[in-house]
Amino acid sequence: MNPAARKIQSVYLTLTLGNTLAASFIWGINTLFLLDAGLSNLEAFAANAFFTAGMVVFEVPTGVVADGWGRRVSFLLGTVTLAGSTYLYFLLWQLSAPFLWWAVVSVLLGLGFTFFSGAVEAWLVDALRFTGYEGGLETVLGRGQMVSGAAMLAGSVAGGVIAQATNLGVPFLIRVGVLLAMFVVAFLLMHDVGFTPERSAHPLKATRAVLDASIENGLKNPPVRYVMLAAPFSAGVGIYVFYALQPYLLQLFGDPRAYSVAGLAAAIVAGAQVVGGWLAPRIRRLVRKRTTVLILSGVVSASILVVLGFTNVFWVALALLTFWAMVDSAATPVRQAYVNDMIPSKQRATVLSFDSLMGSSGGVVVQPLLGRAADVYGYSASLAISGVIELIAVPFLLASRRQGSLADQANAAIITSETEPRQS
Repeated sequence: MNPAARKIQSVYLTLTLGNTLAASFIWGINTLFLLDAGLSNLEAFAANAFFTAGMVVFEVPTGVVADGWGRRVSFLLGTVTLAGSTYLYFLLWQLSAPFLWWAVVSVLLGLGFTFFSGAVEAWLVDALRFTGYEGGLETVLGRGQMVSGAAMLAGSVAGGVIAQATNLGVPFLIRVGVLLAMFVVAFLLMHDVGFTPERSAHPLKATRAVLDASIENGLKNPPVRYVMLAAPFSAGVGIYVFYALQPYLLQLFGDPRAYSVAGLAAAIVAGAQVVGGWLAPRIRRLVRKRTTVLILSGVVSASILVVLGFTNVFWVALALLTFWAMVDSAATPVRQAYVNDMIPSKQRATVLSFDSLMGSSGGVVVQPLLGRAADVYGYSASLAISGVIELIAVPFLLASRRQGSLADQANAAIITSETEPRQS
């Protein structure tokens, strides 16, 4: 890796570290926070569903912002929006507000995250290509996931311990402070490199043009389309499982106020992300096609969730959770590299945002349904059901594999704005 590419990687890792640290302060206690505010299981997961609904609604518009105004602008807007909406969450908890207000602010939280999704990854890929980096994307994305996992490990454990020592609201205030600090860091270090925003005197016309091109290179591109169609099932289940594990493990542990145990669940997922990020490029050297990794990951992850649903022993559940998170994390950089190598630079952020939208749309439906299943049948049964739902993603991944995209190979051709995106 040349010095210019190494500098880009350093900025990317810094942004990833700060963003994940800020977010993870509440990841270990978010469901407990909502329940403590007086919401039922159905209402708590419905609030999470409104969060993902906000991501569905705003994913493409904020992706257009990133492609039309710049990835740096999108990141800065994200830090401010997320900080403000997180503080509103804290106020709702203090006031024991009715569910309607939780739904509204959850949508705003979703808006904040959509400014990040697509923009940071697109910024990284374009900047690396501009600096002449010719290595596999799995290596850099895997390092990003390792940094993200380490930050999540520190933040989630700290959030649980701080909540137990003080109250459930303090980690939310800490998140606000870290996000404001990240605004300053991004303002100083993050600059669009290898990408020029297509500003236009007719913003609506420019937005339509970017969106049309994104659909052309996304849903109308068969290998990309099938990966996107798998996302509602895999990502939707992943969102539910992550948050359901907090009360589930507390239930197995036998102490509903052991918030540090809830933080431990998030910490294990974080540690698995570090290992998964390290494994991703090494696994890629062992298999010929990226879709092999994705398909096997989907089958194994779903199987683990089904087994986890029939587990009543706390330590066994922790071990299964660790394995589940590790399998899922090892596949994530491979999926990111596969998709990025099939889309052009000019619409990269919007296509990636549309991909995120597909995953979020699954969360909108899956979370309240599985939350209701947890109310009626218990958390164990809802986890087993989630494993069955995740299996639905596998046929779509098989369909993507059958398209024969060059990006599926070990030495994929990199797609640029001047090359033809279809490789079937």
